[in-house]
Amino acid sequence: MRFRTGALAAALVLGSLFGAGSTFAGDSHPFSARQGESLARSAAAAWAADAQLVYVENDEALDGGGTAERWGYLFWSEARQEGRAYSVRDGKIRTAADLGFEFPAPPLDSAWIDSGAALAAADEKKGNAYRTEHGGKLRSMVLVRGLLNPDSPDATTWAVVYESESASGLWVVVDARDGKVVKTWRG
Repeated sequence: MRFRTGALAAALVLGSLFGAGSTFAGDSHPFSARQGESLARSAAAAWAADAQLVYVENDEALDGGGTAERWGYLFWSEARQEGRAYSVRDGKIRTAADLGFEFPAPPLDSAWIDSGAALAAADEKKGNAYRTEHGGKLRSMVLVRGLLNPDSPDATTWAVVYESESASGLWVVVDARDGKVVKTWRG
């Protein structure tokens, strides 16, 4: 499947487009991934009538509640055979960029749980222990379908990624429909 082989490359490109940790003048307010979705979806619909949300990732540092000052949303248009990414901050589209390569990913399940609920599940399962034992911190959250859960390849999942200077990272995959942790690994 073309999506699986290009998914990691796409994540790297999205990170370079929006640069997690970039700063903007003024005070910003953290918000959950779901709270920026409708604005990004409206912009995507103006770009392509068949635009489908296929990927969400924090574009700024996350806090302990699963909110960030900026979130990125990637849409795919089958008719145009193009992807377009939007970065939302303070209730506005801050960046809109064409992807520049094919990313024919399946659309996310519309019933996905918000970032705070996904983080709470990941923290409860292994995240809190990892932070305590290794001085770890939350690094990123990614919402994608058909990539991170080989036992249920059609499922939309959150990947909650923790990092530490003293240990290998921790990945916790949370089913985005029911909030259950389906997989964890270190690396």
